[in-house]
Amino acid sequence: MSSDSDLGFFVLLARKGNLSAAALELNLSPPAVSKRLAKLEDRLGVRLLNRTTRRISLTSEGEAYFQSAIKIMREIEELEQRVATARENPKGLLRVNATFGFGREYLTPVISEFSHLYPEVEVQLVLSDAPINLVEEGFDLGIWFGGLPNSRLRARKLQDNRRFLCASPSYLARKGVPKTLADLAGHNCIILRQDNASYDLWKFQRGQHSETVRVHGTLSSNDGEIALKWVLDGHGIMLRSEWDIARHIRANRLCLVLPHYAQVDADIYAVYPERHNVSAKVRLFIDYLHKQLQGRGEEGGPG
Repeated sequence: MSSDSDLGFFVLLARKGNLSAAALELNLSPPAVSKRLAKLEDRLGVRLLNRTTRRISLTSEGEAYFQSAIKIMREIEELEQRVATARENPKGLLRVNATFGFGREYLTPVISEFSHLYPEVEVQLVLSDAPINLVEEGFDLGIWFGGLPNSRLRARKLQDNRRFLCASPSYLARKGVPKTLADLAGHNCIILRQDNASYDLWKFQRGQHSETVRVHGTLSSNDGEIALKWVLDGHGIMLRSEWDIARHIRANRLCLVLPHYAQVDADIYAVYPERHNVSAKVRLFIDYLHKQLQGRGEEGGPG
């Protein structure tokens, strides 16, 4: 413990055995050390040291204070070592929140691998497509798409992501391929009803130009996997993240529609409560997830 504390100051003084040696160690004058000792004794209401011109000695109260101070300082040092070790050796409960689709497709295998590497970390994955307050619900981190909702959170970008229009080849063969965004008015659009109240307003970016269109359709859901299954079954056009449709595009199960238009505010972030020190389990998990997602991203996007 630092000599800045009263305990550290008194232990140093008792061990040095005289005011001059203690003053030299503390880079203070002997009168300043004597004044600080007097203030400590006044606060405690007892005399801790007997002073002579050359030496100081412990009173009975001082001896008891010294022994207790040594014990307390040792316990504090051990506690600090345990905390510091915990920063480097991850252990304990790690609560993670993510959407159903991303959690099942990407987080499940990553957590499995991470658990083999760090068996002392207990990972609790909670999936929900409804917004969750990470701070109030006690989560260590969440996987979110788009920007931060408030300043109480910090974020690390895991991967670039955009949302594209897509449809099955069978649907496009029956209904035709839209040539402009305005053509979407004549198509059955499968709508995802989640946390955005304007779920039927699709906003697109093409270069510096942005455009918003209102869509409608006969099928909608708050579950992204269900909605994607309807698209694969040929029911209509959907706006969906590239991480979710890339494999279907490569397998020719889906086609991009108007590929020059996309929603660009859908990057993938690891979001966590703002704290001065991020624990080892959170830091290492985010690093590992970032590495794994980058590796998957190199396999190729939707087109």
